[in-house]
Amino acid sequence: MNALAARRSGVQTLGNPRVYMRSDCSICRSEGFTAHRRLGVRLGTRHVVAALQVVDARTQWLEPGQIGLCETAWRALRAAPSDQVIVTHADEPASMAYLRARLFGHPLSDDAWRGIVDDIVERRLSDIEMAAFVAGGSARPMDVDEITGLTRAMVDAGQTLQWDDRRVLDKHCIGGLPGNRTTPIVVSICAAAGLCIPKTSSRAITSPAGTADVVETLMPVDLDLDAIRTVVRREHGCLAWGGSVGLSPADDQIIRIERALNIDSQGQMVASILSKKVAAGAHSVLIDIPVGPTAKCRTAAAAHALSETLVDVGARLGLEVRCHLSDGRQPVGRGIGPANEARDVLAVLRNQDAARDLRERALDLASILLEMGGVARADNARELAVEILDSGAAMGKLLCIADAQGGLRPPPEARLSAPVGAPEDGRITAVDNRRLASLAKLAGAPDAPAAGLILHVRLDDHVTRGEALATVTAQSQGELDYALQYAADNPDIWSLHP
Repeated sequence: MNALAARRSGVQTLGNPRVYMRSDCSICRSEGFTAHRRLGVRLGTRHVVAALQVVDARTQWLEPGQIGLCETAWRALRAAPSDQVIVTHADEPASMAYLRARLFGHPLSDDAWRGIVDDIVERRLSDIEMAAFVAGGSARPMDVDEITGLTRAMVDAGQTLQWDDRRVLDKHCIGGLPGNRTTPIVVSICAAAGLCIPKTSSRAITSPAGTADVVETLMPVDLDLDAIRTVVRREHGCLAWGGSVGLSPADDQIIRIERALNIDSQGQMVASILSKKVAAGAHSVLIDIPVGPTAKCRTAAAAHALSETLVDVGARLGLEVRCHLSDGRQPVGRGIGPANEARDVLAVLRNQDAARDLRERALDLASILLEMGGVARADNARELAVEILDSGAAMGKLLCIADAQGGLRPPPEARLSAPVGAPEDGRITAVDNRRLASLAKLAGAPDAPAAGLILHVRLDDHVTRGEALATVTAQSQGELDYALQYAADNPDIWSLHP
């Protein structure tokens, strides 16, 4: 029996299980285990598939007869020091045949998608195989039948929420636009109106902040299903991280690879969005699609095509989906990065020196949801949204939701900051959202919650040479320097014309 004593390595591998064996390990040699080999590691009834890393026999931290486990493998096996684990060769996952078939242009059945998703959830696919899945979905776009099959499989693989007979609303933005943190405002307005809106959000994929990253600077978001139910019963809404509750668990694994590849293909994006909405028990969903030259949707035609797909797949899954096309030419709000965006949200809710574009966009979306929820007509929905916001009822609701989730806290302040000056006089005629997001990420966002940008200018503003276009916020001098150098090397992030 190939038994080795478990040793916790402390190595973080971002969700990709890895194990470590000495090159002189008798099991490693007799079984022919080589570096990057896929191994099955079992502890009692718990099992994980992990990639092998072979370490030099002279190493001091790993003793003969031991196997090192990364943090992901250690937690998956729930191991204790010196537990005996059984190590075997792992067979190729059955879903690899489906992945190869799709790469060669063959559409997949619902059963095939279910097999792929099951292997993703059980971590039977290596990062290389997962990358092939993600890249294949981008290079060979899925049709509506395939997207529906993938979405159903992602829902079936996780837990789901049920809300009795209550009509449940949800809201999502496809992203690609820095800032634009409307969700906490919209949820607060709708919940204050008595609508049921249990919002589960994701962390950043390719952006400097996801909604969960932003809200986490204000309150706990790592809620389990029972906690979500309790908060929603009490306050009609919540602001939780979807990854903590096992709703569409395959999505977290797919997002991890998308983040590394900086790819967010349309088919997988639709499946990601709608699987989480179905799993959260939603009946009606509003999706914000920003349109602009450097947004995810570059043209109105692309946005309309995406809208049609979302509405079609949603209908097949029993969801009412409505899409709202919005201006994606420039960031929304002043802040980019978790804490900076959180301060924007609070300013809107408190009606204190708020970014007008963020306020207006949040009111646009809230108005549509108030109508979809049946508490207002199309001709008076915005009036109701404004009343709820201006009266302080929305801020009161955010405080109540925060209290139910563990309490409101102030967003953190950055240790360091420095301005990005205009390279010349001129009028701002365009903003490169993608490079602006890269600038914020180089400053440390979203991993350092206080890092990112504070914007000082908008389209059509006139600036003079040296005037601050934005302030970079960072927690370390190295990240601040990287960001400032990137800004200097890319002076046309903001296009200036006389």
